Amino acid sequence: MKKIHYMIAGLLLAATVASAAARPIRQAQGRPNILFIFADDWGWGDLSCHGHPYVKTPNIDRLATEGTDFSRFVVASPVCSPSRTAVMTGHFPARHCIDGHFAWVPSNAKRNMPDWLDPKAPLLSRFLQQGGYATAHYGKWHLSNNMIPDSPLPSEYGYDAYGAFNCAGEQMPVHEDADYTINFIEKSVKDDKPFFINLWVHEPHTPFHTQPKYRWRFKDLEEVDNIYASVLSHADDRIGEVLDALDRLGVADNTLVIFSSDNGPARAANPTELGLMYDTATGAGYNVAASKGITAGRKGYKGSLYEGGIGVPFIVRWPGKVAAGKIDNTSIISAVDLLPTFCEIAGVKLPVSYKPDGVSQIGAFKGKGAALREIPLFWHYASNWPAPKNRSEHWASYAVVDQQWKMVVNKESSYTELYDLTKDPLEQKDLSKENPEVVQKLIKKLNGWKGSLPPNPTGDVFSSLREEKK
Repeated sequence: MKKIHYMIAGLLLAATVASAAARPIRQAQGRPNILFIFADDWGWGDLSCHGHPYVKTPNIDRLATEGTDFSRFVVASPVCSPSRTAVMTGHFPARHCIDGHFAWVPSNAKRNMPDWLDPKAPLLSRFLQQGGYATAHYGKWHLSNNMIPDSPLPSEYGYDAYGAFNCAGEQMPVHEDADYTINFIEKSVKDDKPFFINLWVHEPHTPFHTQPKYRWRFKDLEEVDNIYASVLSHADDRIGEVLDALDRLGVADNTLVIFSSDNGPARAANPTELGLMYDTATGAGYNVAASKGITAGRKGYKGSLYEGGIGVPFIVRWPGKVAAGKIDNTSIISAVDLLPTFCEIAGVKLPVSYKPDGVSQIGAFKGKGAALREIPLFWHYASNWPAPKNRSEHWASYAVVDQQWKMVVNKESSYTELYDLTKDPLEQKDLSKENPEVVQKLIKKLNGWKGSLPPNPTGDVFSSLREEKK
């Protein structure tokens, strides 16, 4: 009889082990994981869930179905590097003298820019790493440039692991971002450690790196539209692979996932013939002639301080915390809000000495956002005045948003436009002449902000190549 009991106990133990092995590995349901997907030049209208006429994005659409789609999110710059700086630091990028994209050293010096973001700056990744998170970055970097070989690697910015391009060192192939991300998620789950991952995809920035499978999906489209749809579809598939991995590992319910873009869609300033181009970080692909992104009625494109240049997709999924299938047309959220928001979600206390330009938006994520922005937002992006005829919406060098008002200003401060974003989110009616007192109030705030900015970059942010050029 005793032998039979032992046999039954052994069978029960084996069954329990087999059952456990068959179930997904589950992290301790403590602090949530954070996956921040940041696309490159992905316009607000470049999603099938936003009504694009031929682009298909079922995996990103799934995030919108299972989460909340915020239509009034804005990035802190209409171009790449300063936009990413704001995410990393929670500061307006002008506080770091980063007002344009990082290029080679002479161009950075000419524009009074550093050669890279200071690794000693306050950083989202480092705050989370020090708070016990496993941290990783996969995809585009561009907080330096691959043409500056002595720039700091992403590992110096608070990441436990990385694979990147547009940085010093070896350039990760652009289409391997999801594979690296999934591997890191698997390791973090196995180690029972919360993770923070930047998945900064290349698409749809030039060059357009196409694959036959995706070209075939849209074979009935004209060639430039076919190219554009194919690269977005490829990116959407890779995002789907990561979402599937979260499901497979049983951690989707404990993971905050955000999809967004660093700025609005790119467009050629003049008629351009389709051809090949070569990028030293990502290789050969099609040129800007295939840049067919849309803004769904918002003015301007990449490089513009109108909403088409800074208003981008922002979809948040956090099961049980963020409402599913909701569209939020009122909450004003900025990229500078992400650092304080992510740190509050993670239970990471910010240093007393750190002063973010943004605020935590957990309330907005949970459906309690505000239609008016109490803390002003500011932008600086050097633009030509008067506006070029071929880029009539790319003239503003400054912008400010305060409560319902948005004001755009040229570089000499001799011309302004004023919009009420609560009534006119597409910036169709300039109200500056009817509201001179509002204009003066905003100009005073803008001048105060300008006066708070450093005149020059500081810190260990200059390449040795500058000395060689002297």
